[in-house]
Amino acid sequence: MSKYDATQSYSFEKAAEILKEITYTKFDASVDIDVRLGVDPRKADQMVRGVVALPHGTGREVRVLVLCTPDREAEAKEAGADYVGLDEYIQKIEKGWTDVDVIITMPTVMAKIGRLGKVLGPRGLMPNPKSGTVTLEVGKAVKEVKAGKIDFKVDKFGNIHTSVGRVSFTPEKIAQNAQELVATLLKLKPSSSKGTYVKSVHLSSTMSPGIIVDKSTIAGI
Repeated sequence: MSKYDATQSYSFEKAAEILKEITYTKFDASVDIDVRLGVDPRKADQMVRGVVALPHGTGREVRVLVLCTPDREAEAKEAGADYVGLDEYIQKIEKGWTDVDVIITMPTVMAKIGRLGKVLGPRGLMPNPKSGTVTLEVGKAVKEVKAGKIDFKVDKFGNIHTSVGRVSFTPEKIAQNAQELVATLLKLKPSSSKGTYVKSVHLSSTMSPGIIVDKSTIAGI
């Protein structure tokens, strides 16, 4: 680990360069960002949650299931959904099938899907209007997810943890994706949040240590 100093902080681009040097996995590892926020997630008015369209996508294939009425099936398939249907997939999920990354549905069928909360909730798969996965524009939603739109939510410790690319990305692309996420977080700052909002930022890959990002190099902070 002599390639970098663990006590030093770096710009997004430099941190991404270092990650590429210190990641030795045989697979194309995920590049993750951890942002520690100065919020109390136990307070409803300090719950930070949102969506962001990463300019260069996540670099991974996202498997999308669309639960919709028959008249919207063609639209969902054309947009690139991997699985499309309704009752047959509800039955599969009730039996434990969750082999997808994102589920998109329509407001009109949410009543049917509500009972799947016990299966989908713990896996983070429950459709939600706030993340754009409950919509009448199912085709548009599928295209956005496939292009790199992700949703994020602060955990109980005040951290946002999500992927912003792959190690195979150029440092510039990783930096631009990370910057876009932080810019979105800054727009979502709760008015009731006092003190320092963005406390720390780290970049890491699947098997690497975290690299401290210098907040003074991040636009908007």
